Amino acid sequence: MVYNKLHMKKLIIANWKMNPCTAKEAVSLARVVEKGTKNVARKVDIVFAPSFPFLPLVASHSSLKLGAQDVFWEPEGAYTGEVSVAQLKSLGVKYVIIGHSERRAMWETNDIVQKKLRAALMSGMRAVFCVGELEHKKETAFPPLVREELHNGLRGIKKPLFRNLIIVYEPVWAVGTGKPALPKDAFEINILIRRELLNIIGKKYAAKIPILYGGSVDDKNAALFVKDGRMDGLLVGGASLSANKFIKIIKNIGAI
Repeated sequence: MVYNKLHMKKLIIANWKMNPCTAKEAVSLARVVEKGTKNVARKVDIVFAPSFPFLPLVASHSSLKLGAQDVFWEPEGAYTGEVSVAQLKSLGVKYVIIGHSERRAMWETNDIVQKKLRAALMSGMRAVFCVGELEHKKETAFPPLVREELHNGLRGIKKPLFRNLIIVYEPVWAVGTGKPALPKDAFEINILIRRELLNIIGKKYAAKIPILYGGSVDDKNAALFVKDGRMDGLLVGGASLSANKFIKIIKNIGAI
């Protein structure tokens, strides 16, 4: 079995979701986090994923990497309310979250996720692909839904494009509940996802794909998912809206 030890820097993505309420708050949060994490920047890649209206503002007030929470698969056209890959790239966005459980809950199908993944990867963006089961079942080592989402999301995409793929194990039952997976369980899923990737796309690409954990990550458990769960980083939701908590998470990961 190949454990992912190829990445020198861990990756931490702040998914702000539909927060904060104002542009002023978004800029302030980005500034405080950047200032508070300067000493660990060489060890940890930090990505802010604000809502669409705040992307240019955060970009202009922070030098940290920028991510988007969603993207549309068509390059242009009459698609009211959608945002294209080219539009995101023009703002300096390099990462995009795709298939988040909250998007899937709003009727986003595996086919839609696959189209978005293909569009992002073909553009050269880093696609942050979320997979995760709805319920916690101890008797199931590798949840069938995770396998299904992996296979459906990656089907038909040319293997060289996977150099820009990032996988997030995001158990839906843990998102926003305050009840995260145990690090040892995350470790087992990490191994199983890596093995499945080896089957789908082969060792050359699978061994280099970062696997992150997301789901009720906070400043108390974050380091355990990286240290004991062997994760390559984290997708952080609510805790990323508190500058103090998020800075502590980043510093704890940087100290590993």
